[in-house]
Amino acid sequence: MSSLAPVPSAESVAARRVGVHRGILKLLEVKDSEIRILTLEQSRDAADKGLHAGGAFSATIPLVALFYGGFIDVNVADPTAPGQDMFVLSKGHAVAALASIYADLGYFDKHVLRNSRGWTSILNGHPGPVLPGIQIATGPMGQGLSVAQGFALAGRTSPKFDSYALTGDGELQEGTIWEAVMFAATKQLDNLCVLVDQNNGQLDIASRMVFPMPRLEDVFASFGWRVFSADATQYDGVVAALDEFRNGPRNGKPTAIICHGRKGFGACSDFLNKHKVVVTDALIGQELDLQRRLHEARIEDYERYRGKLDPESRAALDAVAKQYTHRGVQLVSRVPARDKSVSYNAPALPKIDAKKEYASSDIVTAAMKVFACNPRVISIDADLGTTSGLEAGVAAVDQRRALNVGVAEANMMGIGEAFAALGYNTWVSTFCPFFNWQVLRRLSVGHQERLEVIAARDGWLSEGHGLDLTFLATGPDFETRTNGATHMGNDDITMFDGSAHLRIVNVSCPRQLLAVMQWIMEGNRGLLYVRMMRAASPVLYGEDYRFEFGKSWTLRGSADDQAVIVSSGRGVHEALAAADECAKRGIRVGVIDMPSVDEECLADLARSEKLVLFAEQNNGFLWQNYARVILSRRCGAGRVIAVNALDAAGRPQFIHSALYEELLEAFGLSSGRLAEVIMKGLSA
Repeated sequence: MSSLAPVPSAESVAARRVGVHRGILKLLEVKDSEIRILTLEQSRDAADKGLHAGGAFSATIPLVALFYGGFIDVNVADPTAPGQDMFVLSKGHAVAALASIYADLGYFDKHVLRNSRGWTSILNGHPGPVLPGIQIATGPMGQGLSVAQGFALAGRTSPKFDSYALTGDGELQEGTIWEAVMFAATKQLDNLCVLVDQNNGQLDIASRMVFPMPRLEDVFASFGWRVFSADATQYDGVVAALDEFRNGPRNGKPTAIICHGRKGFGACSDFLNKHKVVVTDALIGQELDLQRRLHEARIEDYERYRGKLDPESRAALDAVAKQYTHRGVQLVSRVPARDKSVSYNAPALPKIDAKKEYASSDIVTAAMKVFACNPRVISIDADLGTTSGLEAGVAAVDQRRALNVGVAEANMMGIGEAFAALGYNTWVSTFCPFFNWQVLRRLSVGHQERLEVIAARDGWLSEGHGLDLTFLATGPDFETRTNGATHMGNDDITMFDGSAHLRIVNVSCPRQLLAVMQWIMEGNRGLLYVRMMRAASPVLYGEDYRFEFGKSWTLRGSADDQAVIVSSGRGVHEALAAADECAKRGIRVGVIDMPSVDEECLADLARSEKLVLFAEQNNGFLWQNYARVILSRRCGAGRVIAVNALDAAGRPQFIHSALYEELLEAFGLSSGRLAEVIMKGLSA
C-alpha cells in the first residue's frame, strides 16, 4: 500500500492559486491604508502643513502594487548594488506617497517623515538623492522617463535588471516624454515599464486636463509600445498588468500601464482632491480617524478571508504576507565606495605631431577607441556624432555603448544622467546652444544632493557616488561660422556659468583636449561642460602637458611684458598672432590660455600694472569672472580692456552667419584688431 500523498488535481491547484491571489489583493488593500495614513501624517507634521494630495493619493495604488506585489526587486540595504531593479518617480509631486513606502520598506527611519519640507529635513517637496534610495531628483517636467529609459538601456547588459517609472498624465504634455517614448520603442526596451497615473487633473484644474488628451493607450501603442489599461481605483487590474510585464513573455516592446484613477482617490474628504492643499489640524484629525477605521475594517476582512482558506492556501498566503508586506530593513550604514577611475592603455592613445593641425573630433575618436575598452565608458550623441567624434570612437569598441538619440537633446541628457548615476563615465554631446537648460538644472540639483549626502556625517552615499557626466559641447564661440545665430555658441558659456556645480572648460589645442580627456578618466570630476573646437587647429602644447582644472597657462610672457592677452578656445591662436604683430612694433605682449577660470591668476592680473586684454569669441566668460573675483577679493580693477561678442553697450546679442574671418573683423577679435587695441591702450 502506497504511503505517497495523493497528487492534487489541476482544478484544486488552480483554485488554490486563485484563493492566494485574492488574499494578496486584500493584503495590498491593508498596506494601502497604512501608506495613506503615513502620507497624511506627513501633512500634519510638515513645515507648511502642506501636501500635494491629489497626485500623491492617485499614485498610491500603482506604487503599492509595484513595491508590495512582488514585482520590483530592490536591495534596501544597498540601493546602489548592481543588478537590482530601478525606479524613477517622474511625477515628483507624489513624493509623499513614495516617501511613506520607502520609510515602511526600511530605506530610512519613519522619523524622516516628520517636519517635511523644513530646512533641517531631508524630505523635500520633490524627491532627490538626499533621501536614501532615491537615485535622481525629479519634479513635474516630464524628465524622469528619459532617466528610467537610460536605466533600462543599462539593464540589458550583465547583470540584467528591469526599470520602472511612474509618470502623471499632466507631465505627458511635456515634449521630453515623447522623445523617450520614441527612443525606447526603437531600442526595443522590453525591460522598461511605465505606469501612467491618469488622474485627469493638474494644477490649475484639478478635475480635468487643461486641454483634452487623446486616448493614451492608442498613443503609446502607435509608438510601438505594449499597452495595458487598468482601473487604478482598485488593485486587481494594476496587479494583473504588472504581473504580465514581470512574468509574462517579453516581445521587444516597452510596456505602458495606463492607470485610470482620479485626483485624490482614496481620501475621505474631497478637500484632498486638489493638486496641493494646506490641511488644518481639525481636518487632518478627521481624515486620519476615518482612514484608521478603514484600515481596521480591511484587516478584519483579510483575517476573515484567510480563515476560510484551506491549510495549504493559508500557509501559502502567510508566506507571501511575510515576504511582501514589510521587509523591515533599516539602512544604517553607507553604501560601499565606488572607484571611478577608468583604466586604459596609455601608450595606445593618439600621438600628436606638434607640426600638424588636428580636428578635435579626430582626437576624440582616436582617444575614445582607447578609453572605451573600459566597459564603464559610454557616449550619447544627439544627431551630431560626426561633429563630436564620440560615436565613432566608442562604437569601434562596443557599439552598444555608442548611442545616438537623434534630434532629442533632452532625452540624451536624461539617458546620460542614468548611466552616470550607475557609476559610468558618461559623455553626451551636441552643439553648444542645443543643451537643454531645464534638464541641466534638474540633474545638477540631483548631483548637488549626492555631494551633500557624501559629505554628511550620516549620509547614505560614500565617495565615488557623484555623477561623472561630461557635456561635450561642439561649435563653441565663432566655430559654427556660417550656420548663424541658432547654432552659434557665443552665449552658452556665460549662461551656463550660472549653473551650480557645472565646471566649464574651453579647449584651445588638440593636445589640451586629449589631456582634458585623460583628466576626466581619472574619475570623480562631476558635471563638466567641455567646449571643443570644430575646425582643425595647430598644436600649442608639448608632450609633457597635463591639464588641471582651475589653472591657466602662460604661452608667452616675460617680466618685461607691457601687456597681457587672456583668452581661451580658438581665441588663444588669435591672441598669439596679435602678440607677434605687437612684437614687430617693439611691444612685448604676453599670452595666457585660461581654459577654466583661474581665480589666483585673475587676482594677480588685477594687481598687475600691465595692460590686460580679455579677448573672447563669446559674451565674456572670463571677463565676467574677472569682475566677480576683483569684487569678492577687493583686489582693484587694474588696467583692463575687454573685447568680446557683447554689443557696443555691453549687452548680449546673437550673431548671424558669416565667415570666420568676417566675424573676427566684425567684433574686433582678429589678430590685427587686437594688436591695435593694445597699442591704443598703451598710448592712453
